[in-house]
Amino acid sequence: MSKSFICSTCAVEHDTVTLALECFQSHEEAAKVPEPKAAELLGRAAAHMHDRASTYDEPEGERSMGKIVTAFYVITESEPTESEGWMFMQQVKLVRLFTRSEYHADSAEDNIAYAALLAEAKGDGR
Repeated sequence: MSKSFICSTCAVEHDTVTLALECFQSHEEAAKVPEPKAAELLGRAAAHMHDRASTYDEPEGERSMGKIVTAFYVITESEPTESEGWMFMQQVKLVRLFTRSEYHADSAEDNIAYAALLAEAKGDGR
């Protein structure tokens, strides 16, 4: 009686453990979502900004950083600018992105949105 090995993903029987492992790994590879391209990331970041505007902020979009900077000043007596606040949030998202073992789309997309908000605030002298 020969032994058989079953792939735990698709339940197909294989003659060797090596074949069963290869089958299992092929399902893992197929399940991985490809990383999006730059233009798609920009679109996703813009969609997040529109979504958050309707959820948290004003009709013109995400504008909570002024309030956050004011609260930070009250607590620390240190007054960062609005653009520095966005830079801080980028660092939060970058730490989250680079400390996970796998790609984390939300952190990457928020970082892109924060870069745009930082550029806007810096350009306006805030």
